[in-house]
Amino acid sequence: MAGLEDEGSRARRVVRVTEPDAKPTADEPWPVRVVSQKVGAWVARLGWVWVDGQVAQISRRPGASVVFLTLRDPSADLSLTVTAHRDVLDAGAPGLTEGARVTMHAKPEFYPARGSLSLRADEIRQVGLGELLARLERLKKLLAAEGLFARDRKRRLPFLPQRIGLITGRASAAERDVLMNTRRRWPSVEFRTINVPVQGPTAVPQIIDALKVLDNDDTVDVIVLARGGGSVEDLLPFSDEALCRAVFGCRTPVVSAIGHETDAPLVDYVADLRASTPTDAAKRIVPDLDEETQLITQARRRLDRAVITQLDREAHRLESWRSRPVMARPETLVDQREREVGQLRDRATRSLENRLRRADDDLRHTLARLRGLSPKATLERGYAIVQRADGHVVRAADEVAAGDVLRVRLADGELSTEVQEQK
Repeated sequence: MAGLEDEGSRARRVVRVTEPDAKPTADEPWPVRVVSQKVGAWVARLGWVWVDGQVAQISRRPGASVVFLTLRDPSADLSLTVTAHRDVLDAGAPGLTEGARVTMHAKPEFYPARGSLSLRADEIRQVGLGELLARLERLKKLLAAEGLFARDRKRRLPFLPQRIGLITGRASAAERDVLMNTRRRWPSVEFRTINVPVQGPTAVPQIIDALKVLDNDDTVDVIVLARGGGSVEDLLPFSDEALCRAVFGCRTPVVSAIGHETDAPLVDYVADLRASTPTDAAKRIVPDLDEETQLITQARRRLDRAVITQLDREAHRLESWRSRPVMARPETLVDQREREVGQLRDRATRSLENRLRRADDDLRHTLARLRGLSPKATLERGYAIVQRADGHVVRAADEVAAGDVLRVRLADGELSTEVQEQK
């Protein structure tokens, strides 16, 4: 009986635990199988979805009807396992290889036995070149509308970077071209090189990590993304949205040197400078030492000629100043002024003498006229002026009477006389 009671209590405990509304506690925790069941139930609620990604690995076991794929996100270090029937893979993507982009219709499944999550696909489509180009065009319009391609936000490269950050493939021709041509142009330039995969499912995350490392390095003046040529699929990582946004967010100027001149991944439009090839990038990030030396030599020659010409011009100007009379014989000016003063003084003297002479002549003429009109002159000719006592001049005899006393003015003196008779 005791054993039956123990089994019954355990059964009731299991039932209580598996009730959907029951909550685990420290006294009554959930078993692992219950947690697995609930996780599986939550995952199953997502249902069927369309998934886009890059095939990182394909596993086809001989004689097995199930194919295992590893689907990776091109922009992040994330991947999921995918199971599909061989017929599904052969029907949708018969020539599928690692690194290809695919779109699949799948349902997430949780396997409690292994505690793993995977996708079960019932349709797989390999993304063709035309669809890739259409996606890139849509992404290009989206990034342009957000201002990632705007010219006014692009920064100028330093004239002479002291240290260059280089992100490229290990031992690649692009790395060799950038290093060799840059050092050939400016031997003292320094590099900090980070080698990363430049194609494949792991390229984008590692390139973004390398960008962050170089952007946080204060000694790096410019960052170069370099890769050789390739197909559109090979250059696809450099058109990834996450990489474009990472380049846009860098504080350090970024130069894109991807592929050949005809290649134009989206990172070319986001970068501060686009170089047609890695060799062209080397020519555009550092000046040429020989050319700069020649320019400096030419500038020094022009400066020397300009200084010599200026000195000659100033010497001629000084000589012309020294040859002027005012500088050669300074007393000339004083002598000239002395002559002018003498001439003015002579003119003033002559003018004054003439005016005095004219005034003297006028005075003599006036005096002569005055004398000619003066009564005294008449008196001097023997005439006399007869006046009564009241001063009235006598002009006629009937103006006086006998016995009047008259005053007779002569040319020299006066006479007093009395009238004896009037005739």
